[in-house]
Parts: sequence; structure tokens; C-alpha cells
Amino acid sequence: MHEHASPEAVPSLRDGVRFQITGPANAPVLVLGNSLATDISLWRDQIQVWKNDFRIVGFDYPGHGSPSWGNASSMSEYAAKIGRLLDTLEIDTYSYCGLSMGGALGMELAVLHPHRMQKLVLSNTAAQFGSRDFWNQRIATATASEDGIAQLCTASLNRWFTAEFAAAHPDVVVFAQSMFLATGPAGYAACCAAVRDFDFSERLTDIEIPALVIAGAGDLATTPQQARVLVDKLRRAQYHELPTGHLGNLGASREFTEVVQAFLQSR
Repeated sequence: MHEHASPEAVPSLRDGVRFQITGPANAPVLVLGNSLATDISLWRDQIQVWKNDFRIVGFDYPGHGSPSWGNASSMSEYAAKIGRLLDTLEIDTYSYCGLSMGGALGMELAVLHPHRMQKLVLSNTAAQFGSRDFWNQRIATATASEDGIAQLCTASLNRWFTAEFAAAHPDVVVFAQSMFLATGPAGYAACCAAVRDFDFSERLTDIEIPALVIAGAGDLATTPQQARVLVDKLRRAQYHELPTGHLGNLGASREFTEVVQAFLQSR
């Protein structure tokens, strides 16, 4: 969570999960799942708007603001960890919005909680994320030297934002860079391994709740084609495309915020 956490929410730690809750106690619950190498402040723009209508639960991955999650290593085990957090917070029903890795975790949670999750937003994500070699190389780079995370940062930022957006909004790029560089190598490597091993391709039809799939037209990490796979296989999915790179919620902040809120509040 680092130094970016929204000021009205006080971060807490429970069972190794650093989390924060924002918004009215009696509002519908919305759980947010971050992308790799970001923390809950990824959603700073959205939280400022959504906190009026939702009780927002944000959390951080190991090495991204949380300490190690112990034996939890797969995406399904990460989802079970967050499921236990929701249990301890006495949250029964909720909706979920996840980006990239956060979307993968959301798919696992949707199967874990078929009667508790009400709506699912899958942004800039996929049923399967690239080759094992790609992720193994990232793990090796991150952990090989003290500046391993820094070595990965520039290429990742180039995927996170289109060149046009980066030129017009250098402040947002610096904000994203600060999250990336604050990530611990061991936690980053653990999350990379969970993403590497995630494959939900044959389980998408198990998700029966309404889903909104958001893609970025310029997203090279999880392409619109990969998003269409989700839409085609999910039982109740709708699709929205943004003119962004990988971090759609930062690259088209207002449109993202409005589209997601409209979906969550629709009947």
C-alpha cells in the first residue's frame, strides 16, 4: 500500500493481508484486485468517486504492501486467502473489480463464491497469461540483483500506457513507476509464479454471474483478442473497449470509472 493509500482509509493487517476499507458501512461492498507491481492506490481515481456509493475493500499482494502469504502460491490459494479475509470482515455478498492479475484472482473468487459474488468486472486481463518462459525470465531478473525490479520497470511502463498517453500525462507515469519500484523482489516473483501457472480457459463457463470485460485497444500485455475469449466463454458477459494500454483505469480514468459504476449499479 506504501505511501499512496487514500487518506480517509486506515490500512490494517490481518492474516498477512494488508487491506483498507473506504466508504459507508451500510453500502454495497466492492472488492478491488490490483495488477502485478501495483498496490491499492492503483484505484485512487476510482475510489474518490465510488466511495460515495460503495464500501470498498482494497488489499495488497505479498511484497506489494503485504508481507509474505506463507504457503499460498497459486492464484486459487490467493483467492482463498482473500476469501478468508472477507469472512473475517463478515462480508457476505460483494461485487469485484480486478485488473490484470486482479482479474485472474477475481475469476477464482467467482468460482469460490458463486452465491456471494454478485457482479464481476474483468479489466485488462486474460484466461491465461503468456508463456512460462516469459514469466520465468521475469522471476529470474527480479531476483538476480538488487536492481532487478528497476530493470523490469521501463518495459512494463511501456506496456502499461500508450506512447500518446505517456507523453501527455507524465505525472501518471511517474505515479505508476513509484508503485512498481516499491515492489519487493520476492513478492513480485511469487506473484509472477501465480500468474504464470494460472489457466482458467476451461473453467470460464463455471462463472454464471454478470460480468463486464474491459479491454484496452493498445494493450499489448492482455490484448482485446484475449478479452474476447473471456466474453465468448462467460455465460453473461458484456464488453467495453478503452483507448488505453494495460492499465485501463489510469489510461482512461473517467470513462473507466463511469462504465464500471454503471455496470455495478444496473439491474
